Amino acid sequence: METNLNLESIDVSCIIVNYNTTTFTIDCVKSILNTEQSSLIYEIIIVDNASSLEEYKLLKKEVASIDNDKIKLFRSKKNTGFGGGNMLGVQMASPCQYYAFINNDTLHLSKNTLQELKAFMDENPSIGICSPQMLDQNKNFRVTIDHFSSLGREILRRPILETLFPKRYLNRKIFYDKPTRVDYVQGSYMFTRAEEFNAIGGFDDNMFLYYEESDISLRLLKQHNASTFLYPNLSYIHYKNASTKKGIHIKIEQKISLLYYTRKHHGYWQHKILLLYYILRYFFTSLVKPKYWRLFLTLLQGAPLTKSLKQTQKIINLQQ
Repeated sequence: METNLNLESIDVSCIIVNYNTTTFTIDCVKSILNTEQSSLIYEIIIVDNASSLEEYKLLKKEVASIDNDKIKLFRSKKNTGFGGGNMLGVQMASPCQYYAFINNDTLHLSKNTLQELKAFMDENPSIGICSPQMLDQNKNFRVTIDHFSSLGREILRRPILETLFPKRYLNRKIFYDKPTRVDYVQGSYMFTRAEEFNAIGGFDDNMFLYYEESDISLRLLKQHNASTFLYPNLSYIHYKNASTKKGIHIKIEQKISLLYYTRKHHGYWQHKILLLYYILRYFFTSLVKPKYWRLFLTLLQGAPLTKSLKQTQKIINLQQ
């Protein structure tokens, strides 16, 4: 563990989680350092989420080569997932006014992004989370906002809701030219007020990879009436699927988190209805796509948290 804790309050603590993707992490860090030329006081905390020893050594070497005292590096003994990794970063953070949770496979594009986001939040105390507009690696539009999960969203699907109820369900696939209130923004970039984030206990790390951003926005809204905003005056690049590889185990993880989220926020009956819907849906899907039998069987067991990838993570020896 390499730390240089500062007990004085700072403006922003940027938290980046790395898992076997050092090149992306270093590029992300450099993009922050190169674009943030303001007088803002900030730090960058990198949490290595139990990467391989070879990968961690490379990360440590690259961080040392940057030679900037704004950077802190911490290696976890266990892969704690998205929420857990970010919460380790929170524990390592200096006292601060804001957290910026930034995926390691992103790049800052706009000058003084952190300063501008802070100014926006300072001027709007009712906002709990905001995010710049996300772009792909070719700087084309990428969907940045989404609707809170519900039976309607999962069964009727997003396009139908957006067509029938356009004021409640904003079109996710258009560019907004001014700050816009949304349900939640993608977890690849979340700028949030530290006091309120801390007050609700931060991310729910029962969810290993998915729905943490929706959950945190909904809890901030319920408990502090703090809304989430898209701030399209700024933008950032997010490389597609760089940090998470797709596969049936990822689809299973998505459904485990979604059903947990549904039970937590919408209660017993909505959880059971959604579970039954997915059992029926993936039974028939599995008849034509056999790879989905594994997902169907997990759903048949109730898709409990005990089936999450979180339960398969091992504690590593940091001395190796």
